[in-house]
Amino acid sequence: MQQQLDILVIVAHPDDAELGCGGTIAKHVAQGYKVGVIDLTQGELGTRGTIETRYEEAEASKKILGLSIRENLKMADGFFEDNKENQLAIIKKIRQYSPKVIIANALQDRHIDHGRAAQLVKNACFLSGLKKIETGTTPWRPEKLYHMIQDHYMQPNFVVDVSDFWNKKMESILAFKTQFYNPEEEAPNTPISGQDFLKFLEGRGRDFGRAIGVEYGEGFVAETPLEISALL
Repeated sequence: MQQQLDILVIVAHPDDAELGCGGTIAKHVAQGYKVGVIDLTQGELGTRGTIETRYEEAEASKKILGLSIRENLKMADGFFEDNKENQLAIIKKIRQYSPKVIIANALQDRHIDHGRAAQLVKNACFLSGLKKIETGTTPWRPEKLYHMIQDHYMQPNFVVDVSDFWNKKMESILAFKTQFYNPEEEAPNTPISGQDFLKFLEGRGRDFGRAIGVEYGEGFVAETPLEISALL
């Protein structure tokens, strides 16, 4: 069944969307756009939590952000490949939801899955427009593909003002309560589980916001040059 989405976020892990573009998602949902998230893996290699808790947390975040859909393709966390099988799985979803814009992982990052997922989604976006690839649905190629900026700093091509939606972004992130700082829970420490990581997110958001003269921003890298109709 085909369902039109305006924006489809396709990322490696549950919580990638929230961390990289949760404010942008919330802002566009508030403006009346239909936004969905597809997680490629179940995050099963994560040090903290379980597959079951990740699904519960993803569902809680879906409600906070007001997502139209959230799905999981159950690819192998840490080991999925940019191959025909996985490309076709994503192509089917792109054609099913026919989004105008797709947001993917960072092109390169600390976690090896992020860059691999970015390339996989990029290839699937192109192939999805080829009519001779038959999936039982109409070929569709998104108008734009943007990459979020994650752990490693990258110079953004544009920044979205998410000042009014920063609190909702953080609420969606903390819905993944097994993954991030929780003073009431004793669990193994990871690079994202301490208070310092939340401070990092705050600093990154303020840094991108300062670049465009607002309180908080989320930066993105574009696959193609951005077009404007006039300078003024």
